[in-house]
Amino acid sequence: MSITQINKLQPMQLLEHLNTKNSGTSSQYDFRNIFLEAASNVVETQNDVAKEQYLFATGQSEDTHSLGIAASKAQISVDLLVNLRNKALDSYNELMKMSL
Repeated sequence: MSITQINKLQPMQLLEHLNTKNSGTSSQYDFRNIFLEAASNVVETQNDVAKEQYLFATGQSEDTHSLGIAASKAQISVDLLVNLRNKALDSYNELMKMSL
C-alpha cells in the first residue's frame, strides 16, 4: 500500500482553473448559487435528522451514532448559512456607508 503525495494548489492556479472552466458563461461560484446551495443543504440535512429520529424512535436504526452525526451535520449547515447571511449583510451595510 503506497501513499501518494498531495500537491499544494496555488491560489493563482485555482483562479486560472475557474476562469477557464467558466469562460463565456455566468460563474457557478457567484454568491447567489453559493447561498442557494447552502440553503438547500440545510433543508437536506434537516430532513436527514428527521429520518434518523424516526428510525431511532421506532427501533429501526441499527447504528445509534447516526442520529448524532446527522444532528451535527445539520447544525454545521445551519451555522454556515447564518454566517453567509451575516457576511452578506455586513458587506451590504459597508457598501451603503460608502459615499459616491
